[in-house]
Parts: sequence; structure tokens; C-alpha cells
Amino acid sequence: MKNLSTEVTSEQLLADFNVVLADAQALLLATANQGGEKLAEVRAKAEESIRVVKTRMLESQADLLVKTRAAAKATDVYVHENPWNAIGVSAGLGLLVGFLIGRR
Repeated sequence: MKNLSTEVTSEQLLADFNVVLADAQALLLATANQGGEKLAEVRAKAEESIRVVKTRMLESQADLLVKTRAAAKATDVYVHENPWNAIGVSAGLGLLVGFLIGRR
């Protein structure tokens, strides 16, 4: 269960980081016409950093996808091997959710 919450957090982190990268790229494009050798050097370093981070993020996303598929496959196998256990757990969770909603 802890692994699943870690994966959800990783997905959220990747999504948030994609937004930050897009904003950083937009900022770099907006300052592209600004002069100065020092600014050009800083812009080049930032573009390289963004490229490296994008590459790492793509690798992380691929790894996350593989782990998610493996978890889904393991769940499918477990449910097929232990259908009554899965039904019992589902019924218990349904009762718990119903109880919690009913208390409001």
C-alpha cells in the first residue's frame, strides 16, 4: 500500500515539474531578445539544464509506467487466484466508506 501512495506522489511530482519546466522554457523564450553576453551564457546553461531534466523526467515516467503496469498485473493475478478474498475486501471497504459517508 505504501508503494502505491509513493507512485501517486511521484506522478503528482512529475506533473508539477512538467509545469515548472514549461514555465522556465517560456521565460527563456521571452528573454531571448535581451542582450548581454552574461545573459546569453546564463540562458545557455539554463537551456542545457532543462534538457537534462526533461530527459531524466521521461526516464522516470517510463519507469513509473512500468511499475504501475506491474502493480496492476499483480493485482489482477491475485484477484483471479483469490476471488473470495477480493470480494471480502471490496465489501469491507464498501461498508467502511458507506459508514463514513453516513456519519456526515
